[in-house]
Order: sequence, then structure tokens, then C-alpha cells
Amino acid sequence: MSHTPVLIRRDTRAWKAQVWIAFGTAVTLCGSGLAWLPGQGIDRAFMVMGYVFCLMAAFVLAKFVRDSEACTADTPLWKLVVWGGFALAMSLTGWGLWHMEISPPYKAFLGVSWLFLISNAFTLAKTLRDAHEADLAEARARRAAAALDTH
Repeated sequence: MSHTPVLIRRDTRAWKAQVWIAFGTAVTLCGSGLAWLPGQGIDRAFMVMGYVFCLMAAFVLAKFVRDSEACTADTPLWKLVVWGGFALAMSLTGWGLWHMEISPPYKAFLGVSWLFLISNAFTLAKTLRDAHEADLAEARARRAAAALDTH
């Protein structure tokens, strides 16, 4: 029997490496900026919690948006929780950073590294999800080919 090959698009190894390197760089920049944050320990704790809150909210939002492409199976309240959580995380962290009593260059460093982290979180989430979907498509194609071979 003749099988029509199924085209499964995958990211290149170079792209995956770039995504992981960029995400690691963003985490390192944020971590080093927060580790040497001048001021009180409570300021550092607030900012670490804010950065982690933003990072988790970005991953949840990326998954929610991707899952919503096919259909809207989620409730409107869940949509509010996801978008509201992301907006709250970003605005509270931005507010905290803006009002910290540190030098403007240090604020700029923390702000840019924070935005770099969030943008890389979305890119990493998409890359991981694309790889997962390609794996699923490949498994389905293998099962379909095996089913045709047995008939």
C-alpha cells in the first residue's frame, strides 16, 4: 500500500536552543538584579514574589490563549481570572518597581530584565506547546500507518 507522508512541522534545534538560552539569560539577569537589590529585605521579597507571580501568570495566559484557539470551552469567569491575574501581576510588580527607592539605572535594569523574562516566557511556552503538538501528530500518524499496514 502507498502511504502519503504527513508533514509535521517542528522547530529547528537552533531555534529551541535560542529560546532556552534567552529564557535562561532572562532568569539570570532578573535573579542577579534581585539578589543585589539595595534596600530592605522586604523590598527584595516583594519583587521576587512579583517576578514569580508575573512569570506564572504569563505561562497560564499563554496556555489559556492557545487552548482557546480551537474552541471556547472555558467559562467567562475563568477568562477573567486568567487575564485579570496577568494584569494584576504585571501592574502590581510595575507599581512596586516604580515606587522603590533605588537609583533610576537600577530601576531600568530591573524593568528591562523583567519585561525580557515575560516575553521569553511566552516564547518558551509556545515552543514547548508546538513540540508537544508535533509529538502528538507524529504519534497519530504512526498509529494510522500501523492500522493501514494491518488491514
